[in-house]
Amino acid sequence: MTAILAAAAPPGTARSFRHDLERVAMTVATAVAAFAATLALIGHGGVFTPQPWSGTLDGIAVVLAAGSALPLVAWRRFPMGVFVTTGVAAIALAGFGYPADVLAGPAIALCLLVGEGTSRRVVVVAGALFAAYLVAAGIAGHGFPGSELLHNGLAWGVAWFAGERTRLRREQMAALRARAVLAEIEARMQRQLAVAEERARIARDLHDSAGHAINVIAVRAGAARLRQDPARSQAALADIEDLARQTAAQIDQIVGGLRARDEKILSPIGVASLETLVGQYGAAGLAVALRVEGVASGVRGVADQAIYRCVQEALTNAARHGTGSAEVVLCFRDGRAELTVTNPVREGAAVRNGGGHGLAGMRERLDLLGGALRTGRNEGVFELHATIPLTGQRL
Repeated sequence: MTAILAAAAPPGTARSFRHDLERVAMTVATAVAAFAATLALIGHGGVFTPQPWSGTLDGIAVVLAAGSALPLVAWRRFPMGVFVTTGVAAIALAGFGYPADVLAGPAIALCLLVGEGTSRRVVVVAGALFAAYLVAAGIAGHGFPGSELLHNGLAWGVAWFAGERTRLRREQMAALRARAVLAEIEARMQRQLAVAEERARIARDLHDSAGHAINVIAVRAGAARLRQDPARSQAALADIEDLARQTAAQIDQIVGGLRARDEKILSPIGVASLETLVGQYGAAGLAVALRVEGVASGVRGVADQAIYRCVQEALTNAARHGTGSAEVVLCFRDGRAELTVTNPVREGAAVRNGGGHGLAGMRERLDLLGGALRTGRNEGVFELHATIPLTGQRL
């Protein structure tokens, strides 16, 4: 995906490629360093004091050491698989009697896994692997694995703590970015509202000016028609001509000023403006995929506005609580609109099945229209589904 985005934006291609290359190099260097540390540990016979051990750094030790460290190169794609692989290799090292009281590979894999997010499965797998490691070390050492319990237990504890801190920091940064996106969207909405109000005031002034001019023209034209004096009639017609020219010039000035501004600001609230709305959220950092199925020819009035407001509220929630992306699917069939908006949510984010004030207001609006709104969260994805009747709804 990064490569595709980089290809779509030529000015940033070199920078994106360099960033990916640096990330891959860092991952490979970490795996190689963990492998070298494991080999050094086995060759030394332990961390602090060499353990009684009659073996040498043989081929089996090298293979198992590689299995406990080198899979780290794939942790971005398979974090759980990498942790399990390195943990099993550590169990095998301990079971064959190699000194493995502190192994860097499984600890680093655990840190990276927890940094991506914790769950009951992570806790169970980590506990099972550590228990199996202690059992294997105890059987191989014919006694209680005190050194392994102390040193590797401390290493895994530090790794878990570091992963949690990394995850919390990432979530805080994501929350800050979401708040910034939301603030930018709200500020833009406020600017649009101010512009719309100003244009409404200009439209009222234009209406008053044009209406006044037309009334004056009508009165003077009627007076000129009734008068018998040609000179006075000619003067009245000249006044009518001057007033008409002045009014036309004023209208041209006002309408020309309105046309010169950004027309997107005056985009109407409705289905026709959904692409503009999606573009606004996209410019603020929320990746939105919009898909419309069916023909929207029968949408008008309050139903049209309700669809727009539902999408707007769902995207606002996605920017505030989500991970930076959302999908909008709008289907028109059988005299109604079916709207589904889904977005992934951060691990540990508050459940919003009941919705906030915006969703509550939207549910009330759809109830009045004879529609329905359903929200819920399932497997890390928040979904909003709305049904809006289209027939018989006019402003």
